[in-house]
Amino acid sequence: MYTLGVRRDFIARHFLIGGDWGPENFPNSHHYILELQLEGSDLDLHGYLVDIVDVEKHLDDVVGYYKEQIINEKPEFAGLNPSIEHFARILAVTLNEKIKAKNITGLKVVLWEHENAWAAYRVERLAS
Repeated sequence: MYTLGVRRDFIARHFLIGGDWGPENFPNSHHYILELQLEGSDLDLHGYLVDIVDVEKHLDDVVGYYKEQIINEKPEFAGLNPSIEHFARILAVTLNEKIKAKNITGLKVVLWEHENAWAAYRVERLAS
């Protein structure tokens, strides 16, 4: 099984809802690191798992959508506490929809909120 990883860092803001989390209940910034991991057992005719330029374009588009934004205000977070768990899932599902490589059988996002806390979400898909 091959795994290809690409990462980006960005700053976004949020505030937690539905509980008493002190300062986290008020708008605050996090320096996120998004690690995208793509898996598959077959390489293409060039010896690549996926076209990394294509992956980076989609990753940059998704990161650009959240960069310097309050994620609570994004429609995909309506009614959700903007935890790193929810954020990791939303990022993984979004990237899975955008990356069309036929030989990818798994996509995983590991989202770091700071140097000692992360959440991950994995999407399995059938190779075409």
